[in-house]
Amino acid sequence: MEIYIVQHGDTIESIANKFGLSIERLISDNGLINPLSLVEGQALVILHPKTTYTVKTGDTLETIAVNNGISLMELFRNNPFLYDRQYLYQDEILVINYNTVKNIQINGFTNSFISQAILPRALPYMTFLSIFNYQIIDTDKPEIKTFGDDIDIINMAKQYSTMPLLMISALSITGDINVENVYRSLLDTNLQDKLINETFEIIMSKGFMGVNFLISYISTYNQSLYINLFTKISALLRDNGLIFMITISPDYSTHENLDYHSISLLVDRIIFLENTWPKQSQPPAPISDISLINPFIEVVASKMPPEYISLGIPLVGYDWVVPFTDGSKASLLSLNSALAIAYEHGAVIRLDEQSQTPYFEYSRSVGESVENHMVWFIDANSFKALNDIVIENNLIGTGIWNIASYNQQLFSMANATFNIIKFPIE
Repeated sequence: MEIYIVQHGDTIESIANKFGLSIERLISDNGLINPLSLVEGQALVILHPKTTYTVKTGDTLETIAVNNGISLMELFRNNPFLYDRQYLYQDEILVINYNTVKNIQINGFTNSFISQAILPRALPYMTFLSIFNYQIIDTDKPEIKTFGDDIDIINMAKQYSTMPLLMISALSITGDINVENVYRSLLDTNLQDKLINETFEIIMSKGFMGVNFLISYISTYNQSLYINLFTKISALLRDNGLIFMITISPDYSTHENLDYHSISLLVDRIIFLENTWPKQSQPPAPISDISLINPFIEVVASKMPPEYISLGIPLVGYDWVVPFTDGSKASLLSLNSALAIAYEHGAVIRLDEQSQTPYFEYSRSVGESVENHMVWFIDANSFKALNDIVIENNLIGTGIWNIASYNQQLFSMANATFNIIKFPIE
């Protein structure tokens, strides 16, 4: 696998010819929405298959998979353009496998409002799907609030051998949180029991296969309260053969001395996923910073087995008006939107070597004045740097926030690097 940085004058055809690829394969592997709108500095992934197969008359997807010793799911992952295809073409070249380096489990995060068209594309790559659809709200009678209907998502996940997990937190769907509510839930044991039982009822009635608990504001001062809560949840879930994950939003710039070993004894997985929502109200900065993440993970991996650790990947970009002023807020972007803005304004994308994240600047007219902007986002360089941390520390997998902002390039890279594990679902 290589990462190619688009140069001035490049076209999709010239890049494909440079690497001996078909244009269709280059477009598909990178999920290019408009391949005629390449941006100088844009990162493209060049994949090199281990084994390929040339389609013959009479072939079907099922016979190709069986005859080459792979599952139909693997065939779809290796050839993402097939997800909505009804026909195969004679002499078409399909990828059978890549030179993968290790097994991993991928957890995808989503909300209940995800497009039904995205799920068939994303689920083949998912081991777990954490559905962020439940919030603990503080009222006169604290309860669990549901944002939307998730039954169809749960059922579709199972059809793709992806384990659906109920994701619950004190966060709103826009990232707001009532800290007082958090501490009330941690200190009131009767309230804990009520909410745990309510959660269990939702799991059983809807067919979830476990829980992913999004943790906010855990620290050395309150971790004993969280561990007491985890102990209760763990006992109930494990007694019923259900999965218990937690997602922690760390401050990668600090190395708080949490008791990760004790926590790992109670959960099946800890996903470390930085909360990017606060960045909207902060000055422009990298969305993901490898120089901070790598030493953090090394410390954590020295305190608990790496098979309990997953590394989160945020699929977001932010667009700031600069110079930044207190009280202002950046606009949230999908990765494809970031590229579209760069193309529209003729910007050149640059890579911050320290953080391994891309950025660009542009200006636009607002009335009679000119407004300057800075955009930071994530690209193939960022994905590779995060994947390298998984490999170097032998972590169990990754957690992708949020698959509703679907990015084929990320999944193509993960699939060409790792053997994605699927568990049988009855």
